[in-house]
Amino acid sequence: MKMDFELFKINNRLKPETGRVIISEPLSADGFFGRSVILLNEHNKNGTVGFILNKPSKLTVGQFFDNYRKYNIPVYIGGPVATNTLHFIHQSKGMISDSVKIGKDLYWGGDINALPGLIESQQIFIKDVKFFIGYSGWDLEQLEKEIEKNYWIVSSLDTKIILSDKVKDYWAGAVKKAGDEYKFWLNIPEDVIAN
Repeated sequence: MKMDFELFKINNRLKPETGRVIISEPLSADGFFGRSVILLNEHNKNGTVGFILNKPSKLTVGQFFDNYRKYNIPVYIGGPVATNTLHFIHQSKGMISDSVKIGKDLYWGGDINALPGLIESQQIFIKDVKFFIGYSGWDLEQLEKEIEKNYWIVSSLDTKIILSDKVKDYWAGAVKKAGDEYKFWLNIPEDVIAN
């Protein structure tokens, strides 16, 4: 019997760039990156920085900053790099100074002390913000090499989905949005050895 090894070949029509996402292939057993969806916050000649969107921690922002204690804002595991750092993305229409625009209506970082006041005055809502501990990083051309080896699908997601806190089926939803050719991934069990 002849095996079709092209079955798992990923046809990346999109190139990685700031504001896009990468979706891990279904057989990745990596603790951080298995069934992950990562927002690319920066992709340039220096390398790539991103945040895992669907790996919640048990932490809240109020555990780090007193002025956030009354808000129950969860913190996600952004990746294995610099796990002693806290980062955030937001849909703020540029209201937070020093933030970097990474998508049509999506920003990264800025004055973290301005955010509670904007939440209090309902100019920004908690659903418009996502916090991360640590980040994911790749050296120059490292991500491209992983994409060539079929580790990732490059895709795009709406800001509302990027900021969503519904992580249970997050990876599956991102795979569906990537295209019909990947829907069979949803039938592959997470633990193929136990199956």
